[in-house]
Amino acid sequence: MPMKNEVTATQEVLDRLPAVQARVNASKTSIYGWMKAGDFPQPVKLGPRAVAWRRSDVDRWIGSRTSHVA
Repeated sequence: MPMKNEVTATQEVLDRLPAVQARVNASKTSIYGWMKAGDFPQPVKLGPRAVAWRRSDVDRWIGSRTSHVA
């Protein structure tokens, strides 16, 4: 049985905007601009006024950005 704060293999970790901003070192405007251009993962809708990003999607995006750096 998983501990209270432990994530199991079937659970997806979701990050809200401030955490995503910190991870990618970008402003809200930049993130939403990248999303509009199709260059950043789309969020998951949590409620009428709440969204979050799958950590795995953001990890893949970060990996794709760093793999292009020489």
